[in-house]
Amino acid sequence: MDLEYYKEYYYLERSHWWFLVREKIILSHIELLIRQKKLIGNKISILNIGCGTGRSSEYLSMFGEVTSVEYDKFCCEFTEKKTGLNIINGSITELPFENNTFDLVCAFDVIEHVENDALAVSEMKRVCKFNGINIVTVPAFMSLWSNHDVINHHYRRYKLNEIKKIYKQQNQGEILFNSYFNFFLFVPIFLARKLSNILKLENKQKNSGSDFNKINNSFINKILYAFFYTESLFLKAGINYPFGVSILLSWRKNN
Repeated sequence: MDLEYYKEYYYLERSHWWFLVREKIILSHIELLIRQKKLIGNKISILNIGCGTGRSSEYLSMFGEVTSVEYDKFCCEFTEKKTGLNIINGSITELPFENNTFDLVCAFDVIEHVENDALAVSEMKRVCKFNGINIVTVPAFMSLWSNHDVINHHYRRYKLNEIKKIYKQQNQGEILFNSYFNFFLFVPIFLARKLSNILKLENKQKNSGSDFNKINNSFINKILYAFFYTESLFLKAGINYPFGVSILLSWRKNN
């Protein structure tokens, strides 16, 4: 991401409807894994890769000790100064940890930034303990590609079968859960991005130009939060969506 975007991103991660509901979806899924005894321990060792401005490390810390990794050196310095978190400057394709180190390895909207996503997933598997779990979220469908993806330095968006295929390589474990999310808002987002691509709308704002900055009205933010939050309740109940703007997948290492 562009350097100015990190300053915006700090605020967005803590106030924007999309980030707030994604946080609830992730937390609910981890809580479910603990209830199902698929994640065991009073103090789970957690690796959070691509921690950005630190919000995900903050909320993951309620489950155990979090080790935070971020690729961009400027972002590491910015986030450490802003939050007090200790952050390791490192790459998901070459994680500076021994094999079988962590109970839970997370990468929330990270591997789409990596050219070699299969290597990224392989590294996540490597540092995961036996019976440990990987959780990833990624953006869905190349048909949704827009300037938002360019601004965020994405290499790709995924279909569910594509991310599942990467995780099935090497046959080291099993996929526990996989589903699209942001289902209800898929059609308006699809239409808005298609229109933006056709008209080649230029960013005339003083911010980065990401989709996250296009809705600054607090009232609309609350409405979209409520709408998206309703969807999270269905995911919590174990209902999978046939399509959506994003994907959630969890995988367990068993050999």
